[in-house]
Amino acid sequence: MARSIRTVHPQQTIINRYWWLMAAIVVFAAITPSLLLTAPAVAAQLASQWGLNPAQIGNLFMVELGAMSIATLPAFWWLKRVNLSKAAFISGLIFIIGNLLSAIVADYTTLMALRLFTALGAGSLMIICMSSAARLPNASRAYGLWVLGQLTLGAIGLQVLPRLFQHYGLAACYITLAILMAVALPLTRSFPASIANTEINSTPELNKGKATMGLLAIFCFYISLSGVWTFIGSISSSASINAQDTGQILAVATVMGIIGAGGAALIGNRLSQSLLLIIGYAVMATAVLLLKGRPDLLRFTIAALAFKFTWTFILPLLLARIVELAPSGSLMNASNLVIGSGLAVGPCIAGYLIQSSGDYSSTLLGATTLILLSLILILISRSNASA
Repeated sequence: MARSIRTVHPQQTIINRYWWLMAAIVVFAAITPSLLLTAPAVAAQLASQWGLNPAQIGNLFMVELGAMSIATLPAFWWLKRVNLSKAAFISGLIFIIGNLLSAIVADYTTLMALRLFTALGAGSLMIICMSSAARLPNASRAYGLWVLGQLTLGAIGLQVLPRLFQHYGLAACYITLAILMAVALPLTRSFPASIANTEINSTPELNKGKATMGLLAIFCFYISLSGVWTFIGSISSSASINAQDTGQILAVATVMGIIGAGGAALIGNRLSQSLLLIIGYAVMATAVLLLKGRPDLLRFTIAALAFKFTWTFILPLLLARIVELAPSGSLMNASNLVIGSGLAVGPCIAGYLIQSSGDYSSTLLGATTLILLSLILILISRSNASA
């Protein structure tokens, strides 16, 4: 009996590779920054289990998020010289080892060193995801799914982690991250062996003054949001809202973040982006101010939901402005560095302000000021911008 030969159309092979690569990008881009997405729960656990003060917690997050940002610098050299699939696999192993070791240490300094080590692997993996997504036929779809993946994992984490912490302590977070990465590790084979050479130099159409203001707007935006989001669980605790209610509220807030990102994508260019930015920033600033004092359950819920919704609604508009300023994409690597720096600096500044003042008022007022400054900078950079 003749054996039937099944042929695979080349077009189908390309489609399959596309979706496997898309899956790898979304999964790894969700796992690597998950500590930020679950920062309120982790920060509260560091305070209760390890007895860390706000400044120490802020420093810990600064080291981890800063290392993810610093990983961008050597990537300018190795990104076009190594096999991305192998580099992703090694980065994933570093992430797994760092988290497993973090789960068994009991010393603050050692934990900080391990989080730096882990974050270098996470940052390298994130850079591979960004570079691969930028070269897909529909990069906007990749980044849209990227955000949705991150927010979905964050919502699950904020719901599950407080319960795991009650039984297993802080180690539950790090072990869970190691397991997730181990399960996802086979997807590293979906990354390409190399990426096409592209120049990162400034292009003639780049207005350096407006580009600087755009990057500063992103920097201020991320300092404010990371400072508030890291300690929002502590704000809730100081207002005598129990941990379970807080976890549920923040999980719903993350769902609101998904809606915010989806809303920005659906609206697109149908409305004035400047008007959308003004509305978004105004609501975000109001949400931060609602956290002042000792908010009751209703006020805290409204503030948390509005804060997360506007955070993810504004972000696509900010990044779209960066693309307008440099259509060649020459600013995207700088944007990644600025985002990582803002994420690292925000918790550190917030922690020291809380430590020195004894309450959260100065942190929240500072965050509100940075939000308004970010709005002013992005509006100035948008003046006379192309559509």
